[in-house]
Amino acid sequence: MNAVHALFAAWRDASPVARRCIELVRSSQHGDLPRWLSALRRLPRATPSAVSFEDAVSVGAGADLAPADRARLGLGLRELMPWRKGPFNLFGIEIDAEWRSDRKWARIASHIDLDGRHVLDVGCGNGYYGWRMLAAGARTVTGIDPSLLAVAQHGAVACYAGRARDRAGSARNLVLPLRLADFPPAQPFDAIFSMGVVYHCRDGARHVRELARHAHRDTTLVLESLVVDEAPLVPRARYARMRNAWLVPDVPMLLAWLREAGFANAAVVDVSTTATDEQRTTAWMPFQSLAAALDPAQPERTIEGYPAPKRAVIIARQ
Repeated sequence: MNAVHALFAAWRDASPVARRCIELVRSSQHGDLPRWLSALRRLPRATPSAVSFEDAVSVGAGADLAPADRARLGLGLRELMPWRKGPFNLFGIEIDAEWRSDRKWARIASHIDLDGRHVLDVGCGNGYYGWRMLAAGARTVTGIDPSLLAVAQHGAVACYAGRARDRAGSARNLVLPLRLADFPPAQPFDAIFSMGVVYHCRDGARHVRELARHAHRDTTLVLESLVVDEAPLVPRARYARMRNAWLVPDVPMLLAWLREAGFANAAVVDVSTTATDEQRTTAWMPFQSLAAALDPAQPERTIEGYPAPKRAVIIARQ
């Protein structure tokens, strides 16, 4: 079974909304989608000798593949560039993504308990955090992200990682090509993550209310966002070169949105300035990154003159 068939099979075995994603992908007019699907189909078949999501996302070893197959795997993975979240290690091939996502996870992991939980990861990208959540004890992870490239990257990892196992049995990390507004509430989730999403929304308060629709009374919500220290910032055109940063909130605004959505029990567990060695240009993401978005003379400011990116993590419960 190639990676595309494995991806579709995982969706067929999941919920009705997941099954509908198969037709969504097949009907997509995205110009790069045929190339990405072709790359997935050409990936070599292999059984990894080991799979670990504890300290990184690592699948297999170099010795698990013949040299020709390993070279074919490397070519296929490069067809899926740029890789934004990571790092990954697939059969000895290091995917050094733009984001050192392991650092963000380290700032969050000690503050949450995912043991046996069903998790929703909104704006999940290629599913990197989903694998880390499984290692932290999550029973299932459902990620949603409208990026078809991110979904294809997840398919490349998932076809080898397969099903991880926790103490309760089989656990899955799904990534569905959906926006939150298109993901209908069904069974509520025990934990919900929204990391790096809310400032991309035209109405951040509405985004938090939509997250609450997928929660029950004991749900834990992890909300991570760009923040500013002063009054909330509405960029004139771009923020740190991003076209779609509509509003960068301050922490009090985020807390107010959470209270309005019913998450009265909220705590700020981390506030960190984003460093240029955490988000950067790499061989797997060769385009401009954070360093190009900062004023060379005043790196504490963006090139537009705004405060440099700083991120807060808030953990809330209803």
